[in-house]
Amino acid sequence: MSNKSPTTKTIRRKRGESAATALTEDQRQEIREAFDLFDADGSGAIDAKELKVAMRALGFEPKKEEIRQMIVQADTDGSGMIDFAEFEKLMTLKLGERDANEEMAKAFRLFDDDETGYVTFKNLKRVAMELGEDISDEELQEMIDEADRDGDGRVTQDDFVRILKKTNLY
Repeated sequence: MSNKSPTTKTIRRKRGESAATALTEDQRQEIREAFDLFDADGSGAIDAKELKVAMRALGFEPKKEEIRQMIVQADTDGSGMIDFAEFEKLMTLKLGERDANEEMAKAFRLFDDDETGYVTFKNLKRVAMELGEDISDEELQEMIDEADRDGDGRVTQDDFVRILKKTNLY
């Protein structure tokens, strides 16, 4: 049975583990392979340039400043190098962030069934009805107004994510 099943993810979360700590064996192996590939001299550590390339191999596009901050955060001995344990910890956090962002994007698409790139009053009302929620039109409009930052009556994906994070739903 694969560790990637939704059941495993759900069980881990119910036990109090965050997405960031619930890596599959495949993800762990991928992290190890990326590290080993760019630890060319076999020293057990990589520098900033190698970190950037290893992260790209894992599907991330880190900026220079992000790499610098990651090294400062993870480099406990001040060598300017990151060992595998530090790299694995950083990548576990990054993968957890990516998983959460993907989940929020999927949730947004469930609301945006007409694929306009926005959640409107109509979309929100449909979801409330589908879920059997008895929410007044006034309450639904208040939800839209709370999330809608530019006042156009529509909730963008950024607005949606901001509200999910603000209310600790993700």
